[in-house]
Amino acid sequence: MSSTIALFTGLTGLSVNARRLETIGNNIANVNSYAFKSTRMIFAPAASRDFTLGTVPGATSGGSNPGQVGLGVNISGTQRNFNNGAISNTGINTDLAIEGDGFFIVSRNNEQFYTRAGAFQFNANNDLITTTGERLQGYTVDDNFNLITGQLVDINIPIGKQTIANATQNVRFSGNLKASGTVATTGASLDFSAAGIAAGTDLLTAIGGGAYAATDVITISGALRNGKAVPDASFTVTPASTVDDLFRFIRDALGIVQDGGYNAGDPTGAAEPGSYTVGAGVVNLIGNLGADNDIVFANSNLTVKDAAGVSKPSPFTVAKTAAANGESVRTTYIVHDSLGTPVEVDLTMVLVAKNDSGSFWRAFLHSPGDSDQALHLEVGARAEPPLGPVPLLQFDNFGQLVSPTQIPMELDRTGTGADDPLTVNLQFAAAGDAVTAFSDTATAKSSIAAVFEDGSRLGTLSTFSVGANGTITGGFTNGLTRTIGQLALATFTNPEGLVDAGGNLFRVGPNSGNAVITEPLDFGTGRIIGGALELSNVDLSEEFINMILTSTGYSAASRIITTTDQLIQQLLTIGR
Repeated sequence: MSSTIALFTGLTGLSVNARRLETIGNNIANVNSYAFKSTRMIFAPAASRDFTLGTVPGATSGGSNPGQVGLGVNISGTQRNFNNGAISNTGINTDLAIEGDGFFIVSRNNEQFYTRAGAFQFNANNDLITTTGERLQGYTVDDNFNLITGQLVDINIPIGKQTIANATQNVRFSGNLKASGTVATTGASLDFSAAGIAAGTDLLTAIGGGAYAATDVITISGALRNGKAVPDASFTVTPASTVDDLFRFIRDALGIVQDGGYNAGDPTGAAEPGSYTVGAGVVNLIGNLGADNDIVFANSNLTVKDAAGVSKPSPFTVAKTAAANGESVRTTYIVHDSLGTPVEVDLTMVLVAKNDSGSFWRAFLHSPGDSDQALHLEVGARAEPPLGPVPLLQFDNFGQLVSPTQIPMELDRTGTGADDPLTVNLQFAAAGDAVTAFSDTATAKSSIAAVFEDGSRLGTLSTFSVGANGTITGGFTNGLTRTIGQLALATFTNPEGLVDAGGNLFRVGPNSGNAVITEPLDFGTGRIIGGALELSNVDLSEEFINMILTSTGYSAASRIITTTDQLIQQLLTIGR
């Protein structure tokens, strides 16, 4: 009977509005859940009972429409609102928000889930995880900090564990070399006198009538180069040692280049003296050009001990016959090898010539960290023995550097465990920093300094940040920054087809389409905002209005049932 149908019609209204109230309650309950997406329930009429399907118009009739009575309401489905929620800054660098349509990819038990909630934290292994333990997915880097894309891995940020050191590749200099200074003409001149000296002769028998014996150790200690101590160096006498062997050792230990830095291509045309000459009873050692290369050396700086460590008298008498001269300047800077070890290097610039084209300066390089015997450093390709020419820098009539703008320096690191050699470009005109050669007042002196060096000591990963494209940049205690990973995001053709797996996680659903995994900013995934979280997109005012409407609908449906009950009661009254 029709009254019974009305009861069930009212019942459908009660049922669907009760379900809708559950949806509204869930939305309101999650108003403070990060990245929660609100859901709405969609109603649709249930099937209708047909009295007639209607008739077509005819000659005598205008036709009739269908006669139907609805049988109530059904839930046709729910629809999730994936619009972005507001972004709230937290200042916590493990908090991440997405401004766009992408999803974070997380993994649990080798199953992928997708989430918009970015409240991540570290576990004991420095993996980034959700609050329920799922690991965040992305890309890692190789040993050279290049991203390896294509395969998802757990995002791991080893704060306090990962270390890095960076070998120096470039050093930039700035300053002015005094072009009006005095051109250098000589280096320090030292006479080593002893009986029996002759070039190339046997060291054991030639000097002092047998002053040296095999296994004796000759040590240079306390010598000075323009007031700076020269590192100690030792030479062990062998049966095959010659006078030349000894003075090559002294030359190298004092940092003297083979020709002292004379002519070697500068426009003076002067002869190129050797660094030492052997005469009857005297060896004359000529130092490098320039006042800042002047050498202080006395008898006491050359000592001898036998194999047992007992001191022996030195057969030499040392006399300084001339001091180094010429406009020059020395600066000390630090470079780092591949292990991050700091190594001190001296650069001495010496004015060696002037003519109508400009001024010419030679660059002398010395380092106590050089692992071979020679204190001076090589330039360009390895050239020992002998050392190649000392680099010559030419400046024009306007004080500007003509050539070369940089010098390749090689520092030996044999036996240190570091990459050998350490090759560094010394740049004299680069990136806004330049060395000039202008005249100056009579009292002013040349000045030069290293203003940039791209190497670094050992550093430990101490902090990180996530960029808009998901790149994770690590900051190390030595000031370096490196890419240490990148987040991956997923997009779907129909995100509303995802299946809610609870805990703000989603699975791929039959109607969602497959996940397109890519980098942030690509394919509409949006950008990453570090130190922030996405808030719920629940609109409380809308939910309260919907709650009122749902309550009204429920009450109205209940009135259908009570009214139908009254009709049935009236029918029963008629039957009595």
